[in-house]
Amino acid sequence: MDEYPPCSLDYCLPLAVILGLPSKYVQQSSLEAEYKEGATLIRSEPPPVEGDQVAALVQHLRDSDASGQPWNARYTSGAKYRFRFRTAGRTYLLPARLARLPEDVDIPPSQAVLHSPFSPLSPSSNLYPDGLIDHRWLKKHQELIPSVFVCLYSLTAEPTLATLHDNKIRADIGVLRNAIAQSGCKSRLAVVMLVDNSSGVQERLESIRRGSGLDPKSFFTAPADASPGELGRILDNALTTIYAQSIDYYRDLGRHARKKRSRGVAPQPTVPPTSGTSQTLSLAGWNIRYDFKSAIFAEYRHEMDTALRSFEQAYESLLSSEVLEIIPSWSPRWNQARFLADIIAVRCIRCLLWHDQHTAAVRRWESHRERIADIVDRQGHGTNNYGWEAWEARWSVVMANLIEKADIPDFDHSFISLYLLPEKAAQTERIQPWELLHHPGYWYRLAARHTAARRKLAYLMPEDDRRSPSESPASRLAAKAFNYDNYMCPDPYDELPLARSGVNHSQLILNYLLSAQSYFIKKRQQRLAAEVSLECAKELATARDWANVVKILRPFWDEMSFRRDGWPEITEDMCWVLRAAAVETSQADLVVSIDWELMNKRYPKHPKWHYDLGKSLEGVHAPKPSINVSDDLGTSFIKPSFAFRHEDGKAGQTCQAQLSIASNAVLGSAPVILESILIEFDGSIKPVLLTHGPGNEGSSSRRGPVSLNVVSLAETKSSAAQEAEDVGAASHLRGTSNLTLEAGRTNVFQLEIPLREPGEASASSLRFVVNNDAFALTYSTSVEKAGTGHVWYTAASKRRLARTHPQSIRVLPRPPKMEIKEINFLDQYYTNEVVELPFDIVNEEDADATAKLDVTVLGEEPPGFTIRLAGGAEEESSTDGEESSLRGAALGAIKSSESSRVTLFLSAAERTTAYTLTLKVSYSLLTDPETTVIQGATYRINVASPFEANYELLPRLHPDPWPSLFDHEGIQKPSTESPGPGHGLAQAWCLITRYASFASEDLKVTDLDIEIQPVHGVHCQTSKRKALPSEGIQVSPKTIEETQFDVAVKRASLDERNPIGLDVSFVIKWSRLGAEPGAVNRTVLAVPRLPIFGTEPRVLASVSYSDDDSGQGQIVFLDVTIENASNHFLTFGLTMDPSDEYAFSGAKQTTLSLLPISRRAVTYRLLPLVEGGQWIRPSLAVKDTYFQKVLRIIPTEGMRADKEGVSVWIPPVDEDED
Repeated sequence: MDEYPPCSLDYCLPLAVILGLPSKYVQQSSLEAEYKEGATLIRSEPPPVEGDQVAALVQHLRDSDASGQPWNARYTSGAKYRFRFRTAGRTYLLPARLARLPEDVDIPPSQAVLHSPFSPLSPSSNLYPDGLIDHRWLKKHQELIPSVFVCLYSLTAEPTLATLHDNKIRADIGVLRNAIAQSGCKSRLAVVMLVDNSSGVQERLESIRRGSGLDPKSFFTAPADASPGELGRILDNALTTIYAQSIDYYRDLGRHARKKRSRGVAPQPTVPPTSGTSQTLSLAGWNIRYDFKSAIFAEYRHEMDTALRSFEQAYESLLSSEVLEIIPSWSPRWNQARFLADIIAVRCIRCLLWHDQHTAAVRRWESHRERIADIVDRQGHGTNNYGWEAWEARWSVVMANLIEKADIPDFDHSFISLYLLPEKAAQTERIQPWELLHHPGYWYRLAARHTAARRKLAYLMPEDDRRSPSESPASRLAAKAFNYDNYMCPDPYDELPLARSGVNHSQLILNYLLSAQSYFIKKRQQRLAAEVSLECAKELATARDWANVVKILRPFWDEMSFRRDGWPEITEDMCWVLRAAAVETSQADLVVSIDWELMNKRYPKHPKWHYDLGKSLEGVHAPKPSINVSDDLGTSFIKPSFAFRHEDGKAGQTCQAQLSIASNAVLGSAPVILESILIEFDGSIKPVLLTHGPGNEGSSSRRGPVSLNVVSLAETKSSAAQEAEDVGAASHLRGTSNLTLEAGRTNVFQLEIPLREPGEASASSLRFVVNNDAFALTYSTSVEKAGTGHVWYTAASKRRLARTHPQSIRVLPRPPKMEIKEINFLDQYYTNEVVELPFDIVNEEDADATAKLDVTVLGEEPPGFTIRLAGGAEEESSTDGEESSLRGAALGAIKSSESSRVTLFLSAAERTTAYTLTLKVSYSLLTDPETTVIQGATYRINVASPFEANYELLPRLHPDPWPSLFDHEGIQKPSTESPGPGHGLAQAWCLITRYASFASEDLKVTDLDIEIQPVHGVHCQTSKRKALPSEGIQVSPKTIEETQFDVAVKRASLDERNPIGLDVSFVIKWSRLGAEPGAVNRTVLAVPRLPIFGTEPRVLASVSYSDDDSGQGQIVFLDVTIENASNHFLTFGLTMDPSDEYAFSGAKQTTLSLLPISRRAVTYRLLPLVEGGQWIRPSLAVKDTYFQKVLRIIPTEGMRADKEGVSVWIPPVDEDED
């Protein structure tokens, strides 16, 4: 787009001129000299505004200028205004509205009808008399005539000069308005006043506005001391209001253009034409002009739909038979009409992209190209010349620029989007692939191709056409004057002159290719990026810019995608170009790497190359390089293959293997002598190093193109220098053989490799070293990539190996004779005891052995353990996640037929679990220390809980009285000097525990107890009802034992009454029968949480017995105690009904009133009427009189309860007597 004249293709934005700025912010006027004559000077008399706010104001205008914003609707929809700003001082030149009458015209000025200097009706215009419209008219509205003038004034704060200064501002505004009106322009005027906050400012401003006749929407104020942020907000509000007036200005101009078109009459020029064709612009031409103007003014208003319709109408009229087809190709109007067609087509495409009609935009681009090509072929100079190719390249660049300016999100933020899907309106039609909108790289590449075609056609021009006009006779010039299309491109003698440089086609092609390359790389189109880079490199090579050739091609040569995809032609082409650049830039490592790749016979033989790696650096002045080459950096002519003869082998033995190296070098190339070959393995096999030497002739045989060499290997240990230079390991296997590689031959090296440790082993990588006087090269490759057709060679034949992975071998372990024996394992292990596991490591080998022990314990929570070795030394394990292990415990030397005792102590487990215990003994015989033999054993250790228990909590009556709220002495808190038991509520409970042994053997229980976790504010006391014997009790499996504990709890304060729960644990101390004295295990069983101190009323029944002195029988005392732990006054009704089982003494029906936090008891004397040894059920009921709720009576010791109520036990007579 830069090749088109200024303003011809720019997006139309309303122009706003800022008047009243200091000279350092003033932009130079772009009014050309030919239009300055008769121009209107807009002058403002007050001095320019000064102050710190001016810089902030100008900076805000520059930031708000929309000239560099994307050409899309997304940005417009979010912007309040869009202006192109020009800054000026107190003067500004407007172009003359009417052109002057030529001096040689005889028409009196009073009778002449004058027109705009930009109109084809004016003799002074370049378009006179039959031109259509050019870029000067576009520049007129984009840079010369603003839609609005914004004039800045500062209001003085001096009281004595205020009136005079205000009058001058008022008069100056009037002068500006008259000057704008006299110029013929319809530009608006707006005023911005910079004022302070002194008193009376508003009255002065209102007086200036009314006196100058300005509308309130055109008069704005800004504080002189405003911050930059506040000033920006004020200007945004003002410019938003002014923007609406600017849009009205362009709407009036569009309405005026449509009005002229509707007249249907071609206007007459100021002076009738008397030269040339002597014809004026036709009515069809005037309609094109009016439609074009209407479309441009619609663009200013951002009405892109309207603009597109007007542009399309103007375009069709322009390319019709009435306009373009009647213009001869030799006329200057031909190129002007083509230029106008290009402008209209570009603006149509921009309108389509504005509305996201991407496929329609591409079709519009293609349609314009085809229609112009048809017209040029029929009426012009044809399309087979450099001028047409120059236009094709320019047209492609224009499309790329439009896409870039449109800032399409899918192209900017997504590397996957190579093209855009068609819009809905185009999906119903058949769409060709090239009709989809591709990213700009596609269009830049197209431009580069057309530029290359332009250069080719330029070189096909005859030399006579390329001579300067001053060197050719006039007759010859006349003959070739119209042979070439010079639309927006140089003439032949400037395109490609003979005696001097003309158009730099290579630079143009390079610029387009580099632009395309950046997009292809961004979109990860590696193939296209490599292809374009190669074209760039060829252009740079033509210009002998070798450094940039390397810079462009090296990344793609290293990346190797074209090799992987099977493009040898591109690979070869790139290698030769890159090699030439590397030689010129003295990059010796790159030259050798490329020569290594070009030695491959897959590339055609170059007749002028030596194919000798020893001569690669001839003519390259550089120190001796060290090069590392791998399969990732190039294609090698060496095709190696490695295979084991057998699939299995045994540790301590040897296995046969063959390394085959086929040379795929170009036939006739010089042999390559390798210094060494290193074979590395995954597994326990040590690296094999083959060095070049004469070898043993008796162990070599040749049959056809195959050479079989039997190599003897010896294990050696490297010195420090050899470690760094050769292998980097402590030891390796070394052999010597002839390592000369000849083109078309296969060298086979047969090896006897010793196997040491069991497991999977495979050849992993190969390293070939070439070291001569010129360079040192190391080629590395992996065995898996080396080849798949593995063959086993013999002196007389060869056979194919049918195995899937012949480069791998399974090394079977040597049968171990070291036994691991467990000693006296118990049948069952229990929680809370240390598990002791003794083992004997028995050496049944024929020779002494040095052994190490690895122990691993697996489980959900693996325990730590300790190992006690034969000498008494102990080692501890380390725990990591679900594994507890100990590695490399030294057992020392174990003589043949002897054993070593190892004892394992597992820490006590807290809960039931299971462990997997693995012991692995790694040993080597003193007669063969290099071979390691492994013996392992795995055991399952189950840890079970020895006891299970269930629990029952029964209430009891606490003997202590409850405190009273009316006894202040009884509820005082204990002092810190004399702490004592709490003064709160007290309760008593009985915890009955029934436990059973789940062990597989009898166990001895030595003690039983309960532990209560401390609770804040509660004092707890526990006691056993029955103590165990000092020697303990023996508990058999599956038997249930019972024990009881009394629990007395008391609150520390009467203020605490919330329910609480006790966390209790049942502790059993036990030991195995026959265990050592003092070896006691402690098992802790969790008791469900015990709730105490409820807030509901509780009724407790207790019983006692006494003999009646009268001899009438025993008396049963039934005490009913009601506890009220709440803060409420409660009343209860007690009812005792008579029964046949007893007679009673006491109230049959009574009422008890309980104060808050109190308890009361009622006693009944019962005389049993039944024989002893039975249960009687008193007919007793307790009811809450307020809620009418019957309370459950809770029995205590000597009583029981069921669904029908509580029962009292009547002892037999003999029991009572006892």
